Amino acid sequence: MASYEKQGESDEWYTPAYIFEALGVIFNLDVACPPEGPRHVPANSFYSEKSLEREWSGFVWMNPPFGHQSTKRLWLRKFFEHGNGIALLPDRTSAPWWQEFAPLADAVLFVSPKVKFERPDGSIGEQPGTGTTLFAVGPEGAAALLRASSLGQTFHPARRNAA
Repeated sequence: MASYEKQGESDEWYTPAYIFEALGVIFNLDVACPPEGPRHVPANSFYSEKSLEREWSGFVWMNPPFGHQSTKRLWLRKFFEHGNGIALLPDRTSAPWWQEFAPLADAVLFVSPKVKFERPDGSIGEQPGTGTTLFAVGPEGAAALLRASSLGQTFHPARRNAA
């Protein structure tokens, strides 16, 4: 549970439509769709269960569970192995998982101001204590983040040289 959630509230938080409008793309697959179905995600197919066990195809959208860093690592490993999509993640630049995976992205967008996610009932949640980043892998995702300049600042991570 994130610091901005109240005890007993749902862990389900949906990406607001303006994020997708700014990206201006249609995804082939939403790999972490809530069981209740998609909200605003412009995708042709949706996985809501056992996504990490299934094969992903095409250009993917990933807003994974924001739980423990070990969970994030599983999702990010699969995302980068797939190599084509955009992932929405908490902006935790000092976290080990963030430091591990950000350099693998073709582009990273720091969303500003903080995203107010939607609850399952459609109401807008409180502003979270942390910001949001979008990781892109592949040329289509990187181009979408560059087009989405209204969302914040986009950077291209420096590639680490192999020692």
